[in-house]
Amino acid sequence: MNRSQREYIQQHARPGESYEQAYERLFSQTPPKNQMALAPKRHPQGDFFVADIIDASIKDDATSMEHPLFALRAGDRKVRVYQHNDTTIEVRPGRRGLATIHDKDIWIYCISQLVEAMNRGREELSRTVRFKAYDFMITTNRRTDGDSYKRMSDALERLSESRIVTNIATAGKRERSGFGLIDSWRVIERNFDNRMVSIEVTLPEWLYRSVKAKHVLTLDRDYFRLRKPLDRRIYELARKHCGLQAKWRISLEKIHKKSGSSASLREFRRSIKILAESNLLPGYKVSFDVDVDMVTFHPRRTAK
Repeated sequence: MNRSQREYIQQHARPGESYEQAYERLFSQTPPKNQMALAPKRHPQGDFFVADIIDASIKDDATSMEHPLFALRAGDRKVRVYQHNDTTIEVRPGRRGLATIHDKDIWIYCISQLVEAMNRGREELSRTVRFKAYDFMITTNRRTDGDSYKRMSDALERLSESRIVTNIATAGKRERSGFGLIDSWRVIERNFDNRMVSIEVTLPEWLYRSVKAKHVLTLDRDYFRLRKPLDRRIYELARKHCGLQAKWRISLEKIHKKSGSSASLREFRRSIKILAESNLLPGYKVSFDVDVDMVTFHPRRTAK
């Protein structure tokens, strides 16, 4: 954030309004009604992307994009078992429910930090990532109010409690193992309001090995604007499978299974139809042939 922007916020802050509250009010915007599937760009200025992730691409682990490790609704406590080819995944929720696909933003942020550190040739790379909570909020297009910090704390707890037992292969190595979605987390620093400032997250060895092998894909930043969990999951699948192809075509029944959605096929069909009609999936145009129940994805531009 440059000096003129800081001065602007200070000059336009209301009496009794904190710096973060003024920032949120001044730089948030309400989307048109036809774009309600997307959250507003709360931090549109490039200068507001801070810390080690400045100008860095947003990265996600390719393996987790393929498999439904995260819940599509909060409070999900159902144990799930997925079988695909030679891969078996058992997802076990913790006492607060399974980590959600919105909780995965913490994974994505940590992965992006690690990849950026590798690209810069840093020697101190480890699977423990330290970052500022505020930087995470800005990067992932979240509000910076007290409720957002509380939701982040809840997400960290769900991530550490949720367990995966799988034989997923990473970096050419297949083994059966069990792990939390994160190994651990701790608050390094709090402010005068007892709000988290600095946080450390230790990623599981499985994920760290995958990132070091650079089994990652770049995400469109508008991914963080997708409101609906299913839309996020569909974007993951499109990004993973479409890649540089001119198109990716898949049956409704198969993408329903790959999404991990607990909705009936009829409800899922309706959601896909709405997504296709909205034409708002970042990076991809979705078309749905209802006569044969086939979904086709076309990249809007060449993905990197």
